[in-house]
Amino acid sequence: MTLAPYACHPETSRGRLFPETMSTFRSPFQRDRDRIIHSSAFRRLKHKTQVFVEHEGDYYRTRLTHTIEVAQVARTIAGTLGLNVELAEAVALAHDLGHPPFGHTGEDALHELMAPYGGFDHNAQAIRIVTRLERHYADFDGLNLTWETLEGIAKHNGPVIGPNAQGSHSVADPADMPYALAEVNAQYDLELHTHASAEAQVAAVADDVAYNHHDLHDGLRAGLFSEADLMELPVTGPAFEEVDRLYPGLDPSRRRHEALRRVFGVMVEDVIAVARNRLEASQPQSAQEIREMEGPIIRFSKPLYQNLKAIKSFLFTRMYRAPSVVRERQRVTAMVKDLFPLFLEESSLLPDEWHADIARAQDRTELARVVLDYVAGMTDRFAIQEHERLCRAGAA
Repeated sequence: MTLAPYACHPETSRGRLFPETMSTFRSPFQRDRDRIIHSSAFRRLKHKTQVFVEHEGDYYRTRLTHTIEVAQVARTIAGTLGLNVELAEAVALAHDLGHPPFGHTGEDALHELMAPYGGFDHNAQAIRIVTRLERHYADFDGLNLTWETLEGIAKHNGPVIGPNAQGSHSVADPADMPYALAEVNAQYDLELHTHASAEAQVAAVADDVAYNHHDLHDGLRAGLFSEADLMELPVTGPAFEEVDRLYPGLDPSRRRHEALRRVFGVMVEDVIAVARNRLEASQPQSAQEIREMEGPIIRFSKPLYQNLKAIKSFLFTRMYRAPSVVRERQRVTAMVKDLFPLFLEESSLLPDEWHADIARAQDRTELARVVLDYVAGMTDRFAIQEHERLCRAGAA
């Protein structure tokens, strides 16, 4: 496929921190994608929470199924816009590698526990994983990904610092940057004041598309709200109405699927239409021009964005703050708050392969960061098992 001039071209990649010879059969971004797929952190996503804790049901999304859905959307949008599909897919596949057990609940708990030691941010943790914690290669720690893929992971939600920084992963003062990101940026300047490539922006929007779609589906399956509730909302209401008009009396499960796939389509088509209009208007001639724009080139239209805000508000109330979900959040928060201090005070409890890192820790902050790496890497089921083994057994 011929790439657009504003795409990231593999032959002009800024390379890797540790130089490697080019692959005979794969582009640099293909190699990045493949290394991510074969990483230990990627495999662990299958037992990490999206909204519902992993053991609650086989049909709910996990971080792995969510990630695959994001990658599929990213490939579709990137290919349609003449972008580098392999790079968009690589960023999409890596975007959630830093999530701890129990999803955002676990992240909130770890951020609180790590407040004295530099905090916790899952985006920065993903960078730490792919640059330090994956230890399989003879010549380097991490996956030695290209600059473009690292940039995409770090900035797919926008600039981290500077006048255009916004969102939950941005910081007003560079000194407040998550340490995991600051360490990598000191080695390999990721230009954190600029936007990411169009491919990384595609991965970020694909993330929004995927979770807006599947959270509706999972919430319905969990019985937290009904199709009748969704008939009252923008986007979802018209989707159900169209299905009812075309397929009167359709089986309820098929009706649900047909309506939500239309919601999915509305989001993807909107992003593509907006991007085409903005690209036509600005006529960027390089990936760097995309980075230096004042705002993202890939985004929802303002009307759809407002409609999606209404849907998110509904989900926040009816799903993310549903009593059953809140009870589970409280339960797993307590587990994380039991495990982290225990490992910090008794670091010998960590597996043998972590003892060298513990020995290298110069102070309590460095030790806390080793413990964080271990706890953040846990799956839901392993965290539950370890809590049962170490905390409840001890209490008994």
